[in-house]
Amino acid sequence: MMTPPSICYRAGLLTSVLLLSACFNEAEKGSADDEATRIRLSMLQPPRSGLTPLSDDAFKLSRWSTAETLVVLDAFGEANPSLSTAWQQLDAHRWKFTLRPDVHFHDGALLTAQSVVNSLTAATKAAPKPRILDGVTLDVRAEGDNAIIITTAQPDPLIPQRLSSPQLAILSPAAYGKNGTVTPIGTGSGPFVLTQVTGTSSAKLERFDGYWGTKAQSSGIDVNFVPDGTARAASLRTQTADIVEAIPVSQVSLLQPAQVHEVAMPRTNTLYLNTQQGAFSQPSLRAAARNAINRQQIVDNVYEKHADVASGLLGPALPWAATLRQPVAAPVAFTAPSGATITLATFSDRAELPEVAVYLAQQLTAAGFTVKQVVREYAHIEADALAGKFDAFILSRATLLDSGDPVAYMYSDFSCKGSFNISHLCHPAIDQALEKAAAIPAGDARRRAIMQAENLILASDAAIPILHERVIQGEAISVRDAARDPRERLLVTPATRQVTE
Repeated sequence: MMTPPSICYRAGLLTSVLLLSACFNEAEKGSADDEATRIRLSMLQPPRSGLTPLSDDAFKLSRWSTAETLVVLDAFGEANPSLSTAWQQLDAHRWKFTLRPDVHFHDGALLTAQSVVNSLTAATKAAPKPRILDGVTLDVRAEGDNAIIITTAQPDPLIPQRLSSPQLAILSPAAYGKNGTVTPIGTGSGPFVLTQVTGTSSAKLERFDGYWGTKAQSSGIDVNFVPDGTARAASLRTQTADIVEAIPVSQVSLLQPAQVHEVAMPRTNTLYLNTQQGAFSQPSLRAAARNAINRQQIVDNVYEKHADVASGLLGPALPWAATLRQPVAAPVAFTAPSGATITLATFSDRAELPEVAVYLAQQLTAAGFTVKQVVREYAHIEADALAGKFDAFILSRATLLDSGDPVAYMYSDFSCKGSFNISHLCHPAIDQALEKAAAIPAGDARRRAIMQAENLILASDAAIPILHERVIQGEAISVRDAARDPRERLLVTPATRQVTE
């Protein structure tokens, strides 16, 4: 294995948020051929927290293949080896993870049990905690040089899945400052070394020839942060970017079809109905609303067919959901609304939702409801939605949280004690189904239990799924094997490359 490149740090590296950088020896600069193989990446969101992996910035580090976790998830949400090669549950509270040997961080440090303990302990002590650890108490101890023991306060069958979260990436001990700061520059273990981040405008990565796995085919990555969607799409048309995140629907027609790739997202546009008070406290009127909605019209006209009509809460981003879904038995019969007045609300932060509200208002009016609309910024409407001040609320909702499992979302939104229960739904059978699913280890039995819970939720008509969203990823025709990941954890991988034809 080659010796990892030496890295020199600028003063103030650990405390700087606006300018983080590291530099390689002059002799390591690439040739003209290397420059031609680099991947130019245009990203939607600039760093919000100085690229600390303990924030949502962690997903950028993961998409750049610079910071790695102990495990990774496959398409079915099953845990696969990464920096850990094997794991076992020792008892209800303890898990043992065996570490991959001969892994070097980008600064030359060796991956050891203590370095893993250091990274995971920093995450448990962070304020705020990474969201994957919300409500989770765990202790991490080294067992020899090549294994760790994780002990949880409560039994948790999803510990391997939790450790796949990019917010629990393992970095070199040098990444962690005394005042709680964390820098991933030159301290990851992936196939690319993060060498420079210039504020919120750009970043640069180089191939890491000391990588433990398959060597990257590209010599590096040049990242630009471009929040404006029109500008991102233009960078693909003008050949100043090779891969572009989140192309707006309005820009798709300006690109070549071969440059456009749609990725099903674990995000469902859902109409939540207030089951506690108002018109929709009556099951028959919830059924009337369910019967009135024309999903295809919304997909065709608002999303210009760049979305999938919803048959349930969980969409095509979870490849197992459709095959396990069963029809709702004896759905509630609807009665004519006869002019029942409802308030339909949504927020303006997501550009499509106010237009979705217009179509839904038309459809519900045609069914016999009298509809009033309320649209505000999310920060000014969330509290009222949670307090039950609206009869119906349109929400674009992520159905997978960081563990890659939908139980947490379903519990939050549809259990009696759920913290995000906009529908104010409380049904003992649903709670029991969710508790059953939560206790089952990851695998087919858990997936079946999840779908049984979804069936009961759909039968309540408390939430009417409308569509599943897609993200449009732009790729130059010369690019091969860019990742198209519904979870948005991967983008440039060791296999991603430029080709000439």
